[in-house]
This record gives sequence, C-alpha cells and structure tokens, in this order.
Amino acid sequence: MDVDDLAVLASETASNRAGTNVFAGDVASSGVASSGVLEHLRRLDTRLAQAVAVAPDLYGETAGGDPFRGLHVGPSDVDRMLRRQPGEPPFGLTPMPPCEAPAPRSPLAQLAVAYDLDGFDLDVLLIALAPEIDLRYERVYAYLQDDITRRRPTVDLVLNLLCHHAQERLARRAQFGPDAPLVRNRLIRLVPDPTQVDPPLLAHYVGVDEQIVDVLVGCTSLDRRLSSWCSLSLPDAEAAALAWGHDLVAEVTATIRHTSEPPTIHLRGPSTSGLAVASAVAATLDLPMLTVRLDRVPGDADQLTDALRLLWREADLFGAIVCLMEPDGLDRGRADRLQDELSGVTSPVIVAGPEPWASRARSRGIVTVEFGPPSPAERLACWRAALTTATTTPDPSELAILAERYVLTAAQIEDAANSTRRSPGPVSLARLAAAARAQTGPDLARLANPVPSVATWDDIVLPADALAQLREVCARVAAGGRVLRDWGFDRKLGRGTGAAVLFAGPTGTGKTMAAEILTNALGLGLYKIDLAGVISKYIGETEKNLDRIFTAAADANAILFFDEAEALFGKRSEVRDAHDRYANIEVAYLLQKMEAHDGLTILATNLRGNLDEAFTRRLAFTIHFPFPDEEHRRRIWAGIWPSATPLGDDIDVDLLARRFSLSGGNIKNVALAAAFLAADAGTPVSMAHVLHAVRREYQKLGKDLSDEGGLR
Repeated sequence: MDVDDLAVLASETASNRAGTNVFAGDVASSGVASSGVLEHLRRLDTRLAQAVAVAPDLYGETAGGDPFRGLHVGPSDVDRMLRRQPGEPPFGLTPMPPCEAPAPRSPLAQLAVAYDLDGFDLDVLLIALAPEIDLRYERVYAYLQDDITRRRPTVDLVLNLLCHHAQERLARRAQFGPDAPLVRNRLIRLVPDPTQVDPPLLAHYVGVDEQIVDVLVGCTSLDRRLSSWCSLSLPDAEAAALAWGHDLVAEVTATIRHTSEPPTIHLRGPSTSGLAVASAVAATLDLPMLTVRLDRVPGDADQLTDALRLLWREADLFGAIVCLMEPDGLDRGRADRLQDELSGVTSPVIVAGPEPWASRARSRGIVTVEFGPPSPAERLACWRAALTTATTTPDPSELAILAERYVLTAAQIEDAANSTRRSPGPVSLARLAAAARAQTGPDLARLANPVPSVATWDDIVLPADALAQLREVCARVAAGGRVLRDWGFDRKLGRGTGAAVLFAGPTGTGKTMAAEILTNALGLGLYKIDLAGVISKYIGETEKNLDRIFTAAADANAILFFDEAEALFGKRSEVRDAHDRYANIEVAYLLQKMEAHDGLTILATNLRGNLDEAFTRRLAFTIHFPFPDEEHRRRIWAGIWPSATPLGDDIDVDLLARRFSLSGGNIKNVALAAAFLAADAGTPVSMAHVLHAVRREYQKLGKDLSDEGGLR
C-alpha cells in the first residue's frame, strides 16, 4: 500500500456521508455502533488523513514503494530528521479539535466519569482501540511510524498525532506515568518494544486492556481473567423475593444507602445464607453483583493483589456490589493483602462467612451483621417455596415438623427438596427428612462415627420407668421449639437449652440401642464420639477437638453419643502436679461446652460413681439401665428372633431366661451364633444350637456354666 492508497483510505473513513460506514457489518451488530465508538473513530480518521498527507515530506516520495522501508536508514533520511526541532511533532499538524462529550450513558462517558479522564485520555484510548475495530489501522500506523513492523501505536505516535508543539508533547508524557488515570486504572497497557533493550517510554506500544476493549465495543461480559473464581449476576426479582431474612436484607440495604462512603459489611453467619442475603440486597438496590470465591483465586499474595485490582475495576465498570466468599480460606499473607487492598475499593463490599473478620483498611470501616439460620417459621416458608412444583407434598403439619427439627439454611432446604423431587416416588416426610439429614454432618462425620440406627421402641426391654424416661427425652426434644422459643424459656435461661442425658448401667443392657431408638424417633443423625480421637496427651489439644465436635454437631442437627463417658467426664482431682491441673481444665471445659450446646447429648457409662458431680448437676435426665431380671430376659429371648428365622419347636424361652443370667447384649450374641450353627447344619434353630451358643458366650465372659446350674 503506497501513500496514495493510504490517503484514499483515510479520507474515505473520515467522510460523513449519509449511509457510509466502512466499519459497519458484523462488528457493528455486536454493539460497536450502539456504543458510539465509531463516531469518535471518524474524528480520529480525519487526524490520520492529515498525518498521511504530510508523510511524504517526512519519509520521501518513494517511501511507500520501498520494499526495505524501515529496515535501513540512508543519509537523506538522517538529513530530514536533523532538520526538525528537538521534540517537535513531525507532522506539523494544527491543534487537535477537542473531543466532543460522549453520549451520557455511553461506555466512553462512563469511563470518563469513573476514572476522571480528560479529552486527551479519551483520544489515547481511541487511537489504541482502533486496530481492535479494524485491522486496516495497523497498516496506517506502520506507515506513519516509518516501520512496517510497528503495527500498533507507540507513545511516540500518539503524542505526534495529538500534540501541536514540543512543549505540549513534553507535558503530555505525564499522562502515561504510573499514577496517570489510564495507567493506574489499567485502562491501557504500555508494552515495551521487544526488539530493544530497555526501550524508552516513547518506544512503548499502547494497548487497551482486553476488558476495556469489550466495554468500549458494547460487550457486557465478565472479564475472562476473573471467570475461574468470580461470577457476575444481574439484578433478579426472584433473588429479592427471599422466603426468609427480610429484616436482614432491609438492614444491609439501608446501611449501603445511608453510608456516605461505600461500606464493607460482614455478614457473619452461614456462607450460603450470606450469599443469598447479598443477592437479595443487590436485587433490591437494582445493582449487579460480583460473587468472588476467594479460596479459588490462584497465586501468592502479589498475584492476589493483581486479581483484586482487576476485580475492583470490574465492580466500577458494572456499578456492582462485590460479595467476597470464603475469606477464612486465605492464608495469613493473602488475608493481610486483601485487607490492604480494600482501601482502594469504591463499591460496596459484602464479606460472607462464619468467622470473625475485621477490616484493617483505614479508609473503610466495617459493619458486622450477625445472623443465624432461618427461624422455624422461615424454614417452613422455604420448604413450601422449594416444593411448589412438586406433584405430591407432605401435609402442612408434617412440613412444620420438618422445619422445626432440621436447622438448615435456605440453600440446603432447596437442595434437599430438589434431590427428593428428582428421585422416583412420592415426596414424603420420610424422604424429605432423609434428604435433610444428607445436607448436614460432613464435618462431624470426619470427627465422629455415624451410627446406623435401626432399633425401634418394640426392640427394647426395660423397666416401665426407664422406658417412660426415654419417651420424655424424645418429647422434650420434639417440643423444644415451642417451650424455648414460643414460651420464652430461651430468653429466660440464656444458655443450657439443650438436653444432656446419662445412660448408666452394665454392659449389654441396651444403652446404645436406646440411643438408636431416640435417633429414629426424632429423625436425627447419631454420631458416636471416638474417645481415642478426642483425648490428646498434648496440652490444649483435647479442648480443640471437643470444640470442633460441638461446633460441627450444631451445624449437623445431630445427636452426640459419648460411650464410656467416665473417660472424659471423670471426677476432678486434687491438684498435685501439672498433669492434674490440665486434666481438671479439660473436664471444666467439657462441662462448659455441654452447657452451651443446644442439641441432644447422650452419655453412656458403666461406672456412674466415677462421674464428676458438677457434670451430673447439668444433666436433664439420668436413666438407669439395670441388668435384666428373669421376666425381662424372657421378653428379650422371645423378641430376639427375626420373623424370617426358622425356629424349632423345642425352643424354651422360659428355661433360657430362668437358667442363664445374661444381659440383652449377650442374648443377642447367643441368638446370632445359634442361627449360624443352624444354617451350617441346614436345620431350623433348635434348643441344642442355642445351648451350644450359650456355652461359647460363657467362655467369652470367663464364667463357669456350673454356676448357672449347668445346661440341664
């Protein structure tokens, strides 16, 4: 392309004839035309045409046809360059007409307002943006820079096109400095010429940041560099229509509206609930929201800084609220860097997480709003909303039980309802309860052992008073919401609203079975605490383990089952050495955690006398599981056999109960062993099989059958 071709191109693109638009087509349809960029580029084309017109005087008449142009410098070229005054713009153009004000809601106008850009800054953006709109600009820039390899504008070319004299050219260099709006806000990139070692500022190429390119051409997508750890959501009326937390949303919305500086608000509570509240706040304010998973931001503290600055700019571009999720997942260095970078944010920031969090940014105070899970009434509303499209649903009274019993967040309720709807069969209370239990307990399952619960009220044999106490425990937990919340006892008591129950009695008398029965009756999960994983020889570790267990149990709506509780709840002793002092501290700490826990805690012991007296005062129930007498043993023997088990006619439960003093656990072992003997023989279970199994059980116990009157 020679100088005449370039002149024709420049004059053609600069024309304002009606219906003429050399940039129209697919690009315009993607938003460039509506963004107003093309109109401003036509003004640039006029300037380029003027520069192209005088280029022959600078480079020679035959420069356009020289195949080695830009690759060599001859004496005549040097002579032309030396005739110019130092720093004088080579094209000798008249002053650049001022840039017309962009349309009020156009991207250019929004950038100008957001980043305090003047007309010169906007012209720099347009010159650097032009090759992103039409690649023909690359050839124009290469010609004007007398180097076919320089296809993007350099700082030198920008100054030559926009400045009228040397003094202006020198003064405008400051607008490419690190504190200048275009550079500080990363609207442009200054890329050094890779063919030079330590090139001067004038030799740096000027490029528009890729996200700013998208903004200027009318695209409204999220910056691709943020997409792996950040998402953009537009205002959504459904997000504002929460089934719970209306007062919480109103409080946060009012804080944002009535604070002179954009605030940082810490929603301290379950992260998923905090996200739902933040979404509702953004929808109420009719603002987009950027949701950030801080635990997914790659790199070290310095890379986090770069990522956050891109994020803050994205919030400015979209006028969005920023919701920071999982701040607790950052290590110390990255957490400190986040705190430092908050001072540069000009958008409202919501931090969602359960742990305490405070901003160290001097220019931004932090407003902490603490909240818990939805109330039972709010949970009921969430269940109803989540089951709106279900073809069948439980009765309202059953949904109320579900809402009362399972302390779930709105997101967990929706997930439980969705999983139930997707599986075959009617949406029943039992299936919803199972789905609700599946939403809780992953943290507790890593600290305790989940216990499968199959026992029912028909399986246990106890004295009437012990059985009545078990039913009272069940009733207390089931009616806890009405008594504590509706009748006001939680406000009266303040703490200690949970139920701690002690099961005391010899081994095999039904303590674990009773825990399973309560679990089934209440529809909750049962977790047995592994004492080997709790008790530590290192100072302070036992307390940390207990804290993790009780915290996870509160989130999991679970029943805690401490077997052999005397190992943890033993009597505090006189302090004779450091070991005694720390052992007493462990007992005291455990008592405090039990008193503060709102759920059901079951403790089983064979040695009630070894328990600390302060602990026994904090018990809601103490249920004694006695060794079964003859009548109870007879009932156990009669009920131990599954209905599908073939029994011989010679099984005499009266004889077994009278002759053998065994606990329920021992009787279960005997019945199972006899069943295996019968299966091996291919016959129904006979009295001979049972008596043989009894002999083996006594051998395990280290007892002599002669003490029981033999096997006659």
